Amino acid sequence: MRMNHRLRWAAIPIAATLTIFLAGCSTAQLNGYLPGFEEGQEAVTNQTERVSGLWTTSWIVLLIVGIITWGLTIWTVVVYRRRKGQTGLPPQLRYNMPIEIFYTVVPLILVVGFFAFTARDQAAIEARFDAPDVQIEVQAKQWAWDFNYVDEDVYSAGVQAQPDPDGETGAILQDELPVLVLPVDQKIEIALEARDVIHSFWVIDFLYKKDLVPGKTNYMSVIPERIGTYAGKCAELCGEYHSLMLFNVEVVSQEDYDTYIASLRAAGNEGQLDNEFDRNQTQPGTGAPTAQEDN
Repeated sequence: MRMNHRLRWAAIPIAATLTIFLAGCSTAQLNGYLPGFEEGQEAVTNQTERVSGLWTTSWIVLLIVGIITWGLTIWTVVVYRRRKGQTGLPPQLRYNMPIEIFYTVVPLILVVGFFAFTARDQAAIEARFDAPDVQIEVQAKQWAWDFNYVDEDVYSAGVQAQPDPDGETGAILQDELPVLVLPVDQKIEIALEARDVIHSFWVIDFLYKKDLVPGKTNYMSVIPERIGTYAGKCAELCGEYHSLMLFNVEVVSQEDYDTYIASLRAAGNEGQLDNEFDRNQTQPGTGAPTAQEDN
């Protein structure tokens, strides 16, 4: 009874300290220091808080498990250490059934729990819209990006990142990067295609990336909720200039989006780019002419 009374009084300051600590956390800290979260700003997309919640909660659970494990390990080392004057081995125990059940059941609960929450969130993130407001097709290539605006039947062709001659070592010309323009608060469906090798479409602040595989179409469904410019890159090693396969995503108002589409049409970028350029088609065994055939 006395022990329970002591534990109750010990729990009060611990809970108060934890409450004060969490109340003093910034938005970035509460979201596990993930990109895409700024003080006083709404989430970048409709899915970023879901991804952040899964990430942060998982780390909190794992940290608690780690603290308990470290605590028990240190406690065992201290309490059952060999003391001065002691010789021989301590009493040897073959097993302890309650403890064995505990360290079998608890990890099983954790694994099942992580799997269940991950499957739930993944299903929500991967669900495609029944009627998207905007359809985009991304064509990845070594080493840049092309963007087809399917509904408007216009396109934007990109080139790989160019070094900035007036900047520091490694600096690139931001104005030369491919740009994907998306209207805010609209249901966007992005079809992902690759022309040559496997690439990966990663918008960092969206907290989401997906592979582009030759011969297979993958989809990304997202609602951008904050106007701004967000960096993107290829997240799959795809060749010599992989590090220069960069792009930007600009989330704009519907009016600015319509203006951008009109500018592409005025520039003559009407129609859709396809998979016609494909380095795989030049490899032996794919119908490409060989030296023997030429002779």
